[in-house]
Amino acid sequence: MLTEADLSKRVEKSKYREKIKPMKAELELLQRTIQKHKLSVIILIDGWEASGKGKAIKRIIEPLDPRNFDVFSSTAPSEVDRRYPFLKRYWEQTPKVGKILILDKSWYRDIYSDVYSGGLTEQEYQSRIESVNTFERQLVDSKTLILKFFLHISKKEQAERFEKLVSDKSTLWRVKKKDLKENENYRKYYKKIDSLLLSTNTPYARWNVISAEQSEQAALEIYEVLLSQIKRAVERAETGEPLYDSYEAENERGLHPSIIVKPAQTGYPVLKNIDLSLSLDKDEYSKRLDKLQSRLSYLHGILYQRKIPVIIMYEGWDAAGKGGNIKRLSEALDPRGYSVNPTAAPDKDELSHHYLWRFWKKLPKDGHIAIFDRTWYGRVMVERIERFCTESEWKRAYREINEFEEELRRWGAVLVKFWVDVDKDEQLRRFKERENTPSKRWKITDEDWRNREKWDLYETAVDEMFRRTSTEAAKWTVLESNSKLYARIKALDIVVSEIQKELEKGNN
Repeated sequence: MLTEADLSKRVEKSKYREKIKPMKAELELLQRTIQKHKLSVIILIDGWEASGKGKAIKRIIEPLDPRNFDVFSSTAPSEVDRRYPFLKRYWEQTPKVGKILILDKSWYRDIYSDVYSGGLTEQEYQSRIESVNTFERQLVDSKTLILKFFLHISKKEQAERFEKLVSDKSTLWRVKKKDLKENENYRKYYKKIDSLLLSTNTPYARWNVISAEQSEQAALEIYEVLLSQIKRAVERAETGEPLYDSYEAENERGLHPSIIVKPAQTGYPVLKNIDLSLSLDKDEYSKRLDKLQSRLSYLHGILYQRKIPVIIMYEGWDAAGKGGNIKRLSEALDPRGYSVNPTAAPDKDELSHHYLWRFWKKLPKDGHIAIFDRTWYGRVMVERIERFCTESEWKRAYREINEFEEELRRWGAVLVKFWVDVDKDEQLRRFKERENTPSKRWKITDEDWRNREKWDLYETAVDEMFRRTSTEAAKWTVLESNSKLYARIKALDIVVSEIQKELEKGNN
């Protein structure tokens, strides 16, 4: 792709001023239109060191209302950043609806910096390509326009710019040893960057290689792309069309690799087949509880030492016993090494982002355990049934959720998914018990009764959720919770078993 840029292009400064003025005025208007149509925009500025990224960003933001854009300068990942999936910090930076995010470097810099330092194997490199393509597609599907620019200069031009910076004491600090190394190995870097651009040049997030040997010429090229692509996105938003609709065919032909999710080989649960008569007496429960909690406490220490993250997800009927189940798990854990994340209806800030955004923010560090009391599966249950999202959005969510969990598994996380099941009669008995017990009355709400009236709708949604999201990376386990004691022991047993399996892999 780099060969496509004509580095000889120049524009007279008087001509530049004449052209850029109406372009800036148009971009100022488009910023307001973006808000009106509830679009988001990510403008990604990458390129060679000393290619003029800072100057390009300055020219982009000149006509913009500073209240409606943010600039994020990507630095090398810190030690803490490296304890999470590499895209987590970028997910957290994704813009709100109606806002523009301008990235000075990005997730791409993380990739090729690690490649050059020898920190990535070829397999890891390819996995990151897949992760990035998936990440960008998910954002575009949620009406975030992604505009990617690579500022291209020749080896000679880069060397001359470095020389000029080094010769002035006030700018000497801007040139690092790694920058000089980039120029010294320009040809080698050129090939790797070109390959990276080609692998991530998707229909929904294309690369624009900009001739940056003259800053004015670079600014005009960037503005031309910004204006044409934002106008196109606005036109599609006005007609209710997705921002891009051609990537499926491209992906089917294998042109743009994204995360591949494999269905579970052992099938998936079906609610009508669950045996809710399973139970456990109190004596057996007490003995097994002590034994399993002791084992889990021991394993938690090993997880911390080996830096293996664990994510335990709970979904289930109202009053099924999720809280008591979670309590028996957490009792066995070091409080410094786990978190319990209750998931309520999304607040205003969360609604202004992709629905997975709030869950990316709560991922555990490696070596820690995160327990989710309700999860991202709300998208295909309550949001589906209550029509808080469109049909196309919840249908698309199955793929997005599978990709998300596959990403977590590839990071190294142990994933455990529980559906806490009770029958309709048992739920009614527990509802009435809560109403008649003052200390438990707070647990029952009008919403619980409304959800109960939609039992059949939820049952259909749950069965489809099982069928479409039981994968090799994350299988569903049903906890038969008419007997809470039985369900608690089964959950502990499964968690211990899954952690032990993961630890045994590392020993082989």
